[in-house]
Amino acid sequence: MPTEQKVTYCRICEPMCGLIATVENDRLVSLRPDHDHPLSRGRACPKGIAFTEVQNDPDRVLTPLRRRPDGGFEPVSWDVALDDIAARLTRMLAEHGGAAVGQYFGNPAAFGYAASIWSGFFMKRIGANHLYSAGSQDINSRYVASALLYGAATQLPFPDLPRTDFLFMLGANPLISHGSALRVPRVRDDLAGIVKRGGRVVVVDPRRTETAAAYEHVEVRPDSDAWLLLSVLQVVFAEGLEDRRAIAAQSTGAETLRALCADFPPEDTAARTGVPADVVRALARDFCTARTAVAYGRTGACLGHHGTLVSFLIDALNVVSGNLDAPGGSLMSHTVIPLEDMGEKTGAFDYDTKRSRIGNFPAVHNTFPAAVMADEITTPGPGQLRALFVLAGNPVLSVPNSTALDDALGKLDLLVSLDFYVNETNRHAHYILPSTTMLERDDLPMAFAACCPSVYIQSTEAVVKPYGQARQEWEVFQELATRMGVSMLAAGAMEKLNPVLHWFERRGLRFTPRRMMDLLLRTGPYGDRFGLRRSGLNLKKLQQHPHGILLAEHAPHGVLHKAVRHKGGKVRLDPEQIVAEIGRLGHAPATTAEFPLLAIGIRELKSQNSWMHNSPTLMKGDRRHRARIHPRDAEAAGLRDGGRVRVVSVDGAVETEVLITDEIGPGTVAIPQGWGHRGGGWRLANANPGVNVNELTSNRAEDLEVLAGMSVLNGVAVRLEAVPLVGDLAAAASTVEAP
Repeated sequence: MPTEQKVTYCRICEPMCGLIATVENDRLVSLRPDHDHPLSRGRACPKGIAFTEVQNDPDRVLTPLRRRPDGGFEPVSWDVALDDIAARLTRMLAEHGGAAVGQYFGNPAAFGYAASIWSGFFMKRIGANHLYSAGSQDINSRYVASALLYGAATQLPFPDLPRTDFLFMLGANPLISHGSALRVPRVRDDLAGIVKRGGRVVVVDPRRTETAAAYEHVEVRPDSDAWLLLSVLQVVFAEGLEDRRAIAAQSTGAETLRALCADFPPEDTAARTGVPADVVRALARDFCTARTAVAYGRTGACLGHHGTLVSFLIDALNVVSGNLDAPGGSLMSHTVIPLEDMGEKTGAFDYDTKRSRIGNFPAVHNTFPAAVMADEITTPGPGQLRALFVLAGNPVLSVPNSTALDDALGKLDLLVSLDFYVNETNRHAHYILPSTTMLERDDLPMAFAACCPSVYIQSTEAVVKPYGQARQEWEVFQELATRMGVSMLAAGAMEKLNPVLHWFERRGLRFTPRRMMDLLLRTGPYGDRFGLRRSGLNLKKLQQHPHGILLAEHAPHGVLHKAVRHKGGKVRLDPEQIVAEIGRLGHAPATTAEFPLLAIGIRELKSQNSWMHNSPTLMKGDRRHRARIHPRDAEAAGLRDGGRVRVVSVDGAVETEVLITDEIGPGTVAIPQGWGHRGGGWRLANANPGVNVNELTSNRAEDLEVLAGMSVLNGVAVRLEAVPLVGDLAAAASTVEAP
């Protein structure tokens, strides 16, 4: 069979860069950037190119695996696996009801439409109550802020980078992340373009990140963004820098916000934030007087004790400065395929419509904090979690107090994992079911595709057939429903589509995720309305444009009234939850004499959470786990560069290598996340395991962020202890034994 070149796109992270796959004999040979992709234009990061090694990984699971009594795994057929899972699940539902069943889905599920939709329908249909996601370790606080501000939890305003003159960025490192909750495949060019046209990029971060080093860096103490933003807003209101016309036209509650900010002048917050008052005042003035400006925050801003408040205040700053829903400011997310809109209308993406059994946390997009999973498994009583499906996730390495979850998983009556590796989580599973990679399925962009400064859409076909016995996740859930005698047509959002579904049924057509997406595309803002709009889109037309279609150079503005779901169509700046959260802020330091430093996480260019450490290309060179420590703190703890350090918190301890650097300020320790491999089937990852930083963090309900149930993974109080090398210990022993 001749070598083929197939057009596709990456689904590892938000930019979704265009790729060209070289395929021979239905095997992937290589991946390279797509120079004809309208957005990425020949750019792709190392992870996208190295995905060839994931696709062809000899450690990949390619047949269903069943746990043996001795804890190992044996291959079984799909029929054996699905029959047993269906039977166990049926018995459990009969005895305990859906309240005993749950699902956890990891970050990759956000970048493929079919798996998350169909698994969600299945869980809804059986009444599963325990739904969790990686969002509670990443972005749920942003969703909650949107629910409070706009009445729409899926509305994610994003910076209009091509037209802004002042980018004020908190807790984001786009030169490494390539943009988070933001689709800008050439973000390096976008940032450089701001400065080239005379603008400014200001990066607020405890660490001099790669982005901060390239632009203006404001060093801030970990987990103090709420105080900083309140002080910026205090200056805006006190000095009359606000845009009163925009405030009146777009929002309600500004006077309440003004009064709340009055208690946080920059002179008072400087002790907590580490940012001098004159710097805060200059930032507020420059931001509000810039021709266009936008404040933007991401993961680092979401993972502290007040992540929802921080996300809320970022948008509030955009509102009061007149930069929301304006060119060069913060634009409202805008979908081509209105999946999120359907979810909002059907209640699938609501906030606080139900509460968790442990901790009484509000549901975010119908999911509870993953941090409570361990206690939900081990705490007896009605609604105890007894069966769990894990979809494209490894929560043992991502949730706080990972040891507790590691211990709890073995107590489940049924644990099923859909993945392509045996990892730290699913080594406890009763069944591991081999799932397809992104290159073995068709796809359409969803989730963060709406957060793009231009309007663009692309579809892709599978570029290779599934390897081995791998199956698409949605097909697995459909098969389980069939074996259990459960109809997916009665599930949640499907009820709204019943007339359409029955139309398909009457014609003997199978309703699939792809047909659903085609339906949404055709009835969406750019659709062909089934022939009524000749210039509109459908899947057949998309397939004729494999590199995608640029529908508009700039995303629309002036659409706030359509995006806001609050009565009256205005942004709320005074929700009671935010008023209460500001009332909970104190001025006490976050550290103690016993734990005098604060730990933060690090995102690395060649890592994607926990699942790409088995790629030889991404692991070559000087890839190892190291904690970044300021020279002053290293000296105080007796540490040396390249030596070992024990980082201790009130909840745990980890031991890793020391990297002494001034890229972080005194009092801060930066530790990469996603490491800590210990077991499972990925040999390279196990050979260079690093440590799991989440062993320092707490999963106690009282230690989680209040409004979204977010795991607090930044601003963790720690101390440093030097770990003697083996040679040092031997020398010490010989000294003691000498006469």
